[in-house]
Amino acid sequence: MAAISSYCIWKLYDTLLRRWFDALDGDGVPVPSREPACQEEALLQLHHQTPCHIHEVLREFSSDEIEAMTQDFGSMIGRGGSAQVFRGSLDDGTPVAVKRINIDSGHTVAGEEDFRRELSIIASVHHRSLVRLLGYCLQHGGGGLYLVYPFFENGSLFHRTEEQRRLMTWPKRALAYLHNECHRRILHLDVKPGNILLDGDLRAHVSDFGVSLSITRGLNSVINTRGRGKLGYMAPEMLVNSVSDRSDVFSYGKTLLELVGGRPNYVAPPVPSADDASSSATPDLKRDYFPYIVTREGYDDARRAPEGGGHGHGA
Repeated sequence: MAAISSYCIWKLYDTLLRRWFDALDGDGVPVPSREPACQEEALLQLHHQTPCHIHEVLREFSSDEIEAMTQDFGSMIGRGGSAQVFRGSLDDGTPVAVKRINIDSGHTVAGEEDFRRELSIIASVHHRSLVRLLGYCLQHGGGGLYLVYPFFENGSLFHRTEEQRRLMTWPKRALAYLHNECHRRILHLDVKPGNILLDGDLRAHVSDFGVSLSITRGLNSVINTRGRGKLGYMAPEMLVNSVSDRSDVFSYGKTLLELVGGRPNYVAPPVPSADDASSSATPDLKRDYFPYIVTREGYDDARRAPEGGGHGHGA
């Protein structure tokens, strides 16, 4: 009984201590825990609104402004499976990163809907360890989907292994905010070193909500068929489309493991060429010997049985 009481007291102390540290910034100065509830409630209503309402909160750029700030997309700084990122600058010289989202032909309506969903999630969260969205551009009918972010001069955590312990406290706080402090629970679902950006003070910021979900707080897990994270970082249950906040915790742990180990969790195997495949299958045979074997065994065109001939049994 005494052991149980001691454990309960220790657990309560540990919880209170963690909450206190989470309320401090990097210098140990208390900061407000969240934005006013009324503002967050208003922003969360964007989830089912059209872009014509979004510009009341975020700046809406025209396609001409996007081309001007990126100098006609002259400097690509990143590329993913469904988007490219270009460096640019605003009229006042502020450096920015412009994310151009690709839409497959024939899926324009669905792509625009996904864009609105991603935009509503980003606009509804406010935390010092999340990348802040500056504006957007939506040209209907497949004309262009763009998100404008601040430019992070120190790149991502993907290319950095120094000071990993201090850096990785910031994504942890961002995930705790998304999971526990937002009005709706936000599942990021793509936590990896490439999506953790570093500012001038080497503070880490979680970015890229392209496959994120916003769910009610009463749900422990949901079925997700929109997209998955990256091999080497995504939780095993994501292979069967089941996701929860624990999926993000798993990916965060895999990211920590990569930093500590100093090697990537997953490296895609190279795709062998036709020459590589034949040479690896028959390493001791000369290259011109394979046609001779085929002819010798009677599989050349001259010795094939005519159609309708033979005994009617398939090989």
